[in-house]
Amino acid sequence: MSRSAIVAYILGTLFFIISCFFSIYYGYKVVTHKLPTESNHLDKYKYHFVLVPEEQDNEYWRLVEKGARAAAEKYDVLLEYVGPKQSNIDEHVKTIEMSAASNVDGILMQGLNDEQFKPLIDRVVEKKIPIITVDTDALNSKRIAYIGTDNYYSGYLAGKAMIEETHGNANVAIITGNFYKNHQIQRVKGFQDALKKEKGIRIITVKESDISRVRAAEKTHQILQDYPEVNAFFGTSALDGIGIAQVVEKYQMRKSITIIAFDTLPETINYIKQGIINATVVQEPYEMGYQSVEMMIDIKEGKKVPAIVHTNTRIMRKEDILKSYMDRRDSRY
Repeated sequence: MSRSAIVAYILGTLFFIISCFFSIYYGYKVVTHKLPTESNHLDKYKYHFVLVPEEQDNEYWRLVEKGARAAAEKYDVLLEYVGPKQSNIDEHVKTIEMSAASNVDGILMQGLNDEQFKPLIDRVVEKKIPIITVDTDALNSKRIAYIGTDNYYSGYLAGKAMIEETHGNANVAIITGNFYKNHQIQRVKGFQDALKKEKGIRIITVKESDISRVRAAEKTHQILQDYPEVNAFFGTSALDGIGIAQVVEKYQMRKSITIIAFDTLPETINYIKQGIINATVVQEPYEMGYQSVEMMIDIKEGKKVPAIVHTNTRIMRKEDILKSYMDRRDSRY
């Protein structure tokens, strides 16, 4: 055997060994998709579900998780809450793929970009693992059901609130969490449609925050510099309104800027109480989580479930917060 043939043989052997190593390692990583330590207290359970959020530490998704865990505890379900630390489609996809490889009984997930998620959802469902989309739908996929906000309608409600707060006269900037995520797109569209017939309201610009309060604040500051005529903002994600309010508060512009926000995070509520945020769209993330677990149990037990369940959506203002406080106070007596 020639020297070159021996070298080629050795290199080929090394390549084969390395390939085998990585194949075994990857297989091990998938098969040993471990449960979070907080879930391991359940020694016996009926079903094993995975809830995949947009990002794990997002305060809104923690409320979804809280509802899901309450239902899971009630019905003896082992629930994993796993996903990207920060919004990342590739990590989101990877988490779902690993969950499917672990043969869980059901996956509860946010439906994101149709192009990437439709084939993934279809592949998982074809493997007899049911999927329910939560908060954001993937309508064209084979997902079994969707539970969450009617995002178009919630944007429409925000538009109507903007009309009321500005008396139909405003130059509006929209700050949206993401240009490509279905729920954000639908909220913007609903808002725009609500304002179509209002001759005194103009939408000046739409900017993206990447679902970050820091980025939302940066975009707000830049908008106010580039478009000094802007006197109203709509933030389409839970953190956008907070970022907008921080800038308005810093520059003491609360009397000249109208803000319509989204969700009821504690900071948002505080800004409403202070009169910096005029109104916010209220969703029901706890109910989404709770009902999604109940619905998945029904699916596993062969019961028919509706394809779409819309949770409640409404507008909250300062007077609504005060009324809620008074009602709670009165109920004590």
